[in-house]
Formats: sequence, structure tokens, C-alpha cells
Amino acid sequence: MSRTPMRPYLIGKDEDGHVRLTIRETRYNSQNYPLVTSTLQPETFKTATAARTHAKEHFGAEAGQFAIK
Repeated sequence: MSRTPMRPYLIGKDEDGHVRLTIRETRYNSQNYPLVTSTLQPETFKTATAARTHAKEHFGAEAGQFAIK
């Protein structure tokens, strides 16, 4: 696993074609190895822009914190 920090918000499409938002939390163990917990949000969106807007309003996301799958 890479030592570069992961972006905390992942935007991707599910198998039905809906845009989904995943929140990723990175913490480190005692050997400073990153442990990532991913939580898929229940909401679906029509566009990636709508998902970004939702993350900014509800989770305090900022520009540059998004990854697209």
C-alpha cells in the first residue's frame, strides 16, 4: 500500500449506473501503517457534480479531496 494519503471522498458508478459517494477514513497503527475504512453512502446521484455538492454540504469536503473511480 502506498504511503501517500488517500483522498477521503471517492465518487464512482455502481452496476446500475448511479453515481455513489464513498467516505474513506485513514488512520495509522502503531507501526505507522495506514488503515483505511470505506463507507458507501446510501444516497445515489445523477451526476458526479451532485455528489460533490452533497459532500461539501454534509461532510465539509473541500476541492482536491475527491477521487473518481
